[in-house]
Amino acid sequence: MEKKIDRVIAKPARAGMVGDGFRVFNFIPQAVGQKRISPFLMLDFNAAYDFGPSDHIRGVDVHPHKGFETVTIAYQGSVAHHDSAGNSGVINPGDVQWMTAGNGILHKEYHEENFSKKGGNFEMVQLWVNLPKKDKSVAAHYQPLTKNDIPVVTLPDGKSVVRVIAGEFQEQKGAASTYTSVNLLDVHLEAGGEVTIPVPTAHNTALLFVNGGGKVNGRDVQEHDFVLFENDGEDIHLQASEKAVILLMSGTPIDEPIASYGPFVMNTQDEIIEAINDFNQGKFGHLE
Repeated sequence: MEKKIDRVIAKPARAGMVGDGFRVFNFIPQAVGQKRISPFLMLDFNAAYDFGPSDHIRGVDVHPHKGFETVTIAYQGSVAHHDSAGNSGVINPGDVQWMTAGNGILHKEYHEENFSKKGGNFEMVQLWVNLPKKDKSVAAHYQPLTKNDIPVVTLPDGKSVVRVIAGEFQEQKGAASTYTSVNLLDVHLEAGGEVTIPVPTAHNTALLFVNGGGKVNGRDVQEHDFVLFENDGEDIHLQASEKAVILLMSGTPIDEPIASYGPFVMNTQDEIIEAINDFNQGKFGHLE
């Protein structure tokens, strides 16, 4: 039985800037509330945009995270990052960085130096995934998933593929370890390509047409549309009318209260106040 579509949401009319390096369209929570799409807390889509060459490295300066995970998926351009635990790296096209902020970390991310000097199209998705209460205090850590780390399922046309970032597709397990049941599939369809993806009925499920257009369970969908599904049925049938890239996300809802304040996501306001105090007291470490 096909999953019913709740609604199709067009890309917002205006982009917002995160720092000076990320020109994003927000779908979660601007268009879809956090409880409705739990465990996903935020989705910022940096649609392809040419920032042009610059000697000034654009990005987001030092900021904290606590109580959830950030997932950065690179399609075009390269992002460098540093944190207060001494970790650093570069996320190149095809790579995914899965950062578990857990008990707290300071972080900064910015255009990689060579990419910044050269300029070019920059295209990314950043997704925030909630942690259940019992795991919000885990030590911060990373899963740096390079393009070659991510399993690929080739579809019958021999050209279209599904990259299994997390969860499972056609018995292929994803590269990322998750604290709750999450599927994150990066679907690349050639023009005329199609695939049916089964998703548990109880999962909250959505997808984003990063590039291209086509049909979702028979309904026309345009480039950059966000599709939210009802918790009814299991199958999602995708057809590409042109070459398309589709990011599909689904997960078991975390049935716990959500208290959000900027980069802190806890269960109560008292925990938010505690997180702010910990940050102000330097408990997240130090980062220039």
